[in-house]
Amino acid sequence: MFRQSPRQGRALRLVVFFVSPLMSALCLGSCQTTDPTDVTGSIGARTASHASDPRRDIEALRDRYRANPKDPELALNYAKALRAAGERSQAVAVLEQATIANPSNKALLAGYGRALMDNGNFQQAFDVLSQAHAPEDPDWRILSVQGAALDQLGRYEEARQYYASALRIAPNEPSVLSNLGLSYVLSKDLAKAEEVLRKAYNNPDKDPRVRLNLAVVLGLEGRQAEAESIAKADLPVDEANANVAELKRLLARKEAARPSPGERATPAAAARLN
Repeated sequence: MFRQSPRQGRALRLVVFFVSPLMSALCLGSCQTTDPTDVTGSIGARTASHASDPRRDIEALRDRYRANPKDPELALNYAKALRAAGERSQAVAVLEQATIANPSNKALLAGYGRALMDNGNFQQAFDVLSQAHAPEDPDWRILSVQGAALDQLGRYEEARQYYASALRIAPNEPSVLSNLGLSYVLSKDLAKAEEVLRKAYNNPDKDPRVRLNLAVVLGLEGRQAEAESIAKADLPVDEANANVAELKRLLARKEAARPSPGERATPAAAARLN
């Protein structure tokens, strides 16, 4: 059983602050969670613009969407732009209407599930994502996102079954390993989290954000120098400095969450995905 030291106890209260951006940057996603709208050959999932100002995308798509709200491709792209602009509830509404009109469209269901995850509707997201692939033909990306949803509901053992299923389909997939590592962070098993995240980090196909996840765990364990070394290893100076700055920002919030003398610590809550 994991026994936390006073240092680790203070650090773990940071989970509510840092898991959210990591799991979505990560999750998908969610996340290091994989974006489920990028799976099952989704319609137009990769065609939406990634301009620095998502409002430009919204303006470009709004009138087209309003003229044909049942079009799956338009709904997915419009919802993606809305999510990028932080309009999560509106993205959910757009995709809800589109799925009512196209109840068997797997890519649309995957996008709807992701939007629900973004909006903090974790149980509904899990249920919708269950419809986005078939038991006889499971998609490892969606399995990983379902695991992330279960983690957010505090159902860690169930979540890990989904990650295990995803890894049977895609062995050593770093995005799945990253979600699994964060699952162990949420259940306060930092040693296991480090072990799994190191495996993801050692995969040459890893997402760049995996290194920051590992660095944060090392920092939570009190190994600041090693955490900074991982955060900046083999990166150009500007990227290295940015990573170290982000690491310090995340870990500094540990101190902000420290209870005052005599104050009783409260357990960490499951974080929402961004």
